[in-house]
Amino acid sequence: MSAAAGAPTELARTPLAAFHRRHGAHLVPFAGWEMPLYYAGILAEHRAVRSGVGLFDVSHMGILTVDGGRAADLLGRRTTANVAALPPGRVRYTFLLEGTGRIVDDLLISRIDPGDELAKRFVVVPNAARAAEIEEILRQHRAPDTTIRRRNDRLGLLAVQGPSSRALLETTFGWSLARLGFYHAAFFPAAPGAGASDGRLGPAVPDGLGPELLVSRTGYTGELGYELFVRAEDADRIAESLVAAGATPAGLGARDTLRLEKGYLLSGQEFSRDRTPLEAGQERFVEFDHPFVGRPALEKEREEGPAARLAGIALTEPDAIPRHGARVLAAGAPVGTATSGGLSPQLGKGIVLAYLPRELGRPGTEVAVEVRGRPVPGLVVELPFVRAAPARSS
Repeated sequence: MSAAAGAPTELARTPLAAFHRRHGAHLVPFAGWEMPLYYAGILAEHRAVRSGVGLFDVSHMGILTVDGGRAADLLGRRTTANVAALPPGRVRYTFLLEGTGRIVDDLLISRIDPGDELAKRFVVVPNAARAAEIEEILRQHRAPDTTIRRRNDRLGLLAVQGPSSRALLETTFGWSLARLGFYHAAFFPAAPGAGASDGRLGPAVPDGLGPELLVSRTGYTGELGYELFVRAEDADRIAESLVAAGATPAGLGARDTLRLEKGYLLSGQEFSRDRTPLEAGQERFVEFDHPFVGRPALEKEREEGPAARLAGIALTEPDAIPRHGARVLAAGAPVGTATSGGLSPQLGKGIVLAYLPRELGRPGTEVAVEVRGRPVPGLVVELPFVRAAPARSS
């Protein structure tokens, strides 16, 4: 039945729904899910991640498995990553595009097979609001030998982020994470005390994962961090064990301020089928060495240069807090709109992401951003706004 009749649409809940309530989360609708906006407070959670370790429930993100002899061909044809050349155990951040080169979604692709057989196995994580659409696009283009499954009903996804994240996970589970490099993934024992492990590759993610977790060294905060794919029935227990070990529960509010300080894209704000990866300053994630949907348009744009580029703007007045949708001005004339804006807890001043004409996107360029109807001076700066903290061993 459609929601057009006036009945409210029931929100989906993650495997940590009870955890959120026990820890006093302020719950809000987000992309069809009931999600925590904050627990103790956005600022405290933000600082916990930058200085220690935070725990996020990101089970609302799409969790897809794509398996088969031509699975790599499918993913490479539909994204800007040369997936056929992706080694076992590696993760790629990439884009799925329209034929025009504009971004439908950004996603993570992890190759989890050991590389000694014909079938390739991948975990694909799109944004929550685009998960069903991405799944359908992949299904429409798959070969008969390729299997695509949505795993959100059986799996949870926990993000453990911050300079103390490695030490906390190693202490809690007995793992050795030193060999799990940035944008790598591997399976680790799920039970604490099951024996030391530095990870392995293996079978496809089954319906229940069994005695292991899939761990990737990825995240959305810019700090050292890991994302854990866990069985839904184990998610609450694992989350509580991480909190007991010192992780601070953190919600969507801190997730947004953390990613903004790093200049990371937010689906629906930095892109919504209206921008290309080149406009968004993401050329390093476009591999032109393989055919993919949207490549001809991007090649033309690369040759000519994008007319606009995503830029970071730091305001010079400490009390001015810019918001999404604020006008950006140069010499008093509108030149862009803030795609994201807010107060940087680390810098103590307002920061903005906005697409600016190419000639205005150079660091040091003076602009202004409207805050409460008043132009506030700012400077274009290099991204990220904030650098990562050094990892802690204890």
